[in-house]
Amino acid sequence: MQIRKILTWMGAFAALLAVAAWSMPLLNGGGPLAQPLRYKGKVHIRQDGANYTLYRNGRPFFVQGASGRGDLASLAAAGGNTVRTYDTVNLRAFLDEAQSHGLAVIAGLPIPSSPYEKFFYRDKRKTDSLEAGVRAAVLRYRDHPALLMWCLGNEPVMTWKPGHRGFYSTYNRLLATVHELDPDHPVTTTLPNFNIAQIWMIRQCVPGLDVISFNTFGRLHELDERLEQFSRIWNGPFLVAEWGAYGPWEAEYTAWQAPVENTSSKKAEQLRKMATKLPLQNPRCLGALAFYWGYREEATGTWFSLFSTSGQPTESVAALRETWGRKNANTTWPLIKYMLLGGKGARDNILLTPGSRQTASLFLDAANRAPIATLAWKVTQENWYHSTGRTKKPDIMIDTTVRVEDGLELSFVTPRRGGPYRIFVQVTDREGHIATANTPFYVVE
Repeated sequence: MQIRKILTWMGAFAALLAVAAWSMPLLNGGGPLAQPLRYKGKVHIRQDGANYTLYRNGRPFFVQGASGRGDLASLAAAGGNTVRTYDTVNLRAFLDEAQSHGLAVIAGLPIPSSPYEKFFYRDKRKTDSLEAGVRAAVLRYRDHPALLMWCLGNEPVMTWKPGHRGFYSTYNRLLATVHELDPDHPVTTTLPNFNIAQIWMIRQCVPGLDVISFNTFGRLHELDERLEQFSRIWNGPFLVAEWGAYGPWEAEYTAWQAPVENTSSKKAEQLRKMATKLPLQNPRCLGALAFYWGYREEATGTWFSLFSTSGQPTESVAALRETWGRKNANTTWPLIKYMLLGGKGARDNILLTPGSRQTASLFLDAANRAPIATLAWKVTQENWYHSTGRTKKPDIMIDTTVRVEDGLELSFVTPRRGGPYRIFVQVTDREGHIATANTPFYVVE
């Protein structure tokens, strides 16, 4: 353990030396390492020794909620007080709805990430247009009572590599614009996991940022330790802007690089365990947001979605209610154990011939007490766009719903065109709760 810590520090120190060597010329000698907290405004952060507290309308406010655009009434009923968006599309209506349910909103201001330096950040017309858009959004929504803070970019990559001065210059210009037009609300941005090099770059090159937010999934358990390890380098306030079950980049893969997804029952179990790893007791923590409140197509349509396309909740919603201090009285949820395709599981690298008849079998957990009503089966092409953040929906080959009386199996004919596919099942009980499972397979011509 001690050796691992030493190696971690050595690696981080080497990275910081490289970062410092690059960033200091940019800042005319290094610049300030931290921006003094602004105590004015409807929403602001106060520091008392090692403690940081977010204040909203004169009262302490601890963020508890989710990221996404799903049903806000259910979020409030589950115990959430905050919701985060990733853009400003229809933001006025969203803010109005949030206000009606007593929810605060962290509004996303999307920007291209730093790898677009040559394509975007060195083109003055494009950066001027971006600034005009940010300016218009801030002016339009800054006085809304539901607004909590702005999130300028989602994982914009605060790179330490040379050649990105256009990005940092533009980012600081945008940040100054938001602060100038709206001194009443803090500004944050998000980093993947805990990245000390990116944090150092924020301190060196973006000193005006009010709070740093982390998106972290399978490595959530490391966050508290990492915060402590590098507290001498950075000890400012933070938010957990996304947390949840393991992401597709953290999963096992088939031979053709399709991620293997857990059942929704397993993800709810993981969520309950991960909730215990949230650093909510850390005096620097301003709160946490689960991911994803609503339906989202990323890797699959069920990987991050806490709800179906029609708004039916998975068991993970119940897990969040428990995390937020609400009870799930006398409520049962469909419990799935696993799915087999032709007697094989997802990790068996299932290869099938075109136009062949196959049988998918669903197995419920022995503890299942939910009265099952229907099973919706679907076969789709594999979605290859998760790694680039694209959300194109895959083509559907088979889509059928059967009653539970007809059994927990589906007999179907595989597509005649070769390639990667995935078979899904959604179990719905009589109360409208759902559970999901899927299995990837490959049709070999």
